[in-house]
Amino acid sequence: MKLTQRRIDALECPANRRDMMVFDDEQPGLGVRVTVSGGKSFLAQYTLAGAKRRVPLGSCSAISLASAREAVRAILGDVARGRDPAGERKEAAAETKRKAAHVALSLDALLKHWEAIHLADKRQSYASEAVRAVRFAFEKQLQAPAADLDRMDVVRVLDALSKQGKAAMAARTAAYGRACYQWAVKRGSITANPFANLPLAAVEKRERVLTDQELRAVWLATAGPGSFNAIVRMLMLTGQRREEVAGMTWVEVAPDLSTWTIPASRAKNGVAHVVPLNPQAQAILAAATRLEPRDDKTSWESELVFPGLRGPFNGFGKSKSALDSASLVKDWRLHDLRRTMATGLQKLGVRLEVTEAVLNHVSGSRAGIIGIYQRHDYAAEKRAALTAWGECLVAIIEAREVSKNLTRIKARGV
Repeated sequence: MKLTQRRIDALECPANRRDMMVFDDEQPGLGVRVTVSGGKSFLAQYTLAGAKRRVPLGSCSAISLASAREAVRAILGDVARGRDPAGERKEAAAETKRKAAHVALSLDALLKHWEAIHLADKRQSYASEAVRAVRFAFEKQLQAPAADLDRMDVVRVLDALSKQGKAAMAARTAAYGRACYQWAVKRGSITANPFANLPLAAVEKRERVLTDQELRAVWLATAGPGSFNAIVRMLMLTGQRREEVAGMTWVEVAPDLSTWTIPASRAKNGVAHVVPLNPQAQAILAAATRLEPRDDKTSWESELVFPGLRGPFNGFGKSKSALDSASLVKDWRLHDLRRTMATGLQKLGVRLEVTEAVLNHVSGSRAGIIGIYQRHDYAAEKRAALTAWGECLVAIIEAREVSKNLTRIKARGV
């Protein structure tokens, strides 16, 4: 059929079909697609490598017949020169889509997706710290496309942390970033991992153990009220990890305050851990204010033992600096209290496997085949060890001779 505007206007698609095609006798390759709903549009059709290809030209109401014929002639000319207009348009559309996705997936968006999808089943402490660490280190890059973060950017940021004396933080941030980007690469969201095989500075293994005088100074400097002071003292008395103590909830504590059970979801190694509480730790919990649930309070306010302003206490930076000034103890970290307690237990003659049970370690003496077949929970031994440590710490704080307690403690056979 030789197409005219009148004939195009008169075209109708049969009711039993979704659409129909009508081609122009005057201009080869020009067709009109008519849908059952009455829509009409021009298209160009050509054959390339034995396959028919079509290029949409637009609505018949928006483009004149003469313009459509001219467009088809141009397209067939490109085909004669070896080009594939339909394929080029498809590739251009895909590239536009890729660019839009590239811009839309900012580092901030990637971290949100990683947290919501991949980290949802991970330990809460790991998930929150992993996202926080990457956000903190790469704050300036958060709104930029995640795929634009290259190796040089990553090295520059991590080197800056190392130069500030934060090599351990740089190493952890690199590990978190590597995990996040590797997850995105596997999903096809991005194509490269800028955190892979980074030249990181060696992390010095910390061996800091507080002296008795320093322990006394820290204890006396945390005599005031507040979550931070209570957390520090609980760290000293129990030897557990900072985030585990800070996130303690009342439901984890026995009604008589005798034990504190850290659930697997909050334990660093993913293993639930029962901590026998010595009298000194029980006294701290007894003095803590337990808020009653009310309609005008969020759940965390009544659940947390040591609440912060918005959830678990997390103002460690400023609070630790203030503690350093008040105690005059230098070059130490809160995690050193854990090492100090473990060292203290060894001085008291506590067996290594009991110390590791207190710390919830599954390495060392409780690793490998021994850990698989040895299922003793050391509940009694842990309680005796922590009770002994509590008494020892009191003696240190009161500047009494600790050695007088040693014989009695060792005699317990812990």
